[in-house]
Amino acid sequence: MVILALNIKESNEIFRLAIIRNYFEPELLKMDYRKSLIKHPLSKESGLNIEDVLHLYFDIATGNDYPDGDEWFTIEYIIPQSIKLPDNLKGPDYFTTLSIPEGQHLWRHRELVRFKYGKSKKLAESLYFIDRKYRDLLKSLHESSVIGQIG
Repeated sequence: MVILALNIKESNEIFRLAIIRNYFEPELLKMDYRKSLIKHPLSKESGLNIEDVLHLYFDIATGNDYPDGDEWFTIEYIIPQSIKLPDNLKGPDYFTTLSIPEGQHLWRHRELVRFKYGKSKKLAESLYFIDRKYRDLLKSLHESSVIGQIG
């Protein structure tokens, strides 16, 4: 018999990853998303996208600092190219910079997602939020001059 001892951080990360892999990713794939060919610039995680302009990734480490850390994860929406953004798309409501090792920067938007409230799970509401945010950010990119820079 093997006894595996996990601390709360490790347990929460395993739980979050299981929820993401077994619920969120399959549901997003049913909603026009596809597996992204682009890895996250700071990890080896694959993402999802509808268009190659914007990719979404799950961050299972963020949330560990919360007392109810088993209820949270962070979603990152990343433009995987170093491009110039208009000022109206910069800031916490849209995109902030993500520095990468090559000395360049990418643009990302981060959202903390709560997928469980107490004893009742709100997975469908969280899924709707993730999709709505992706589509809103993508629409903002299409309405700007950014799409012409990405290729």
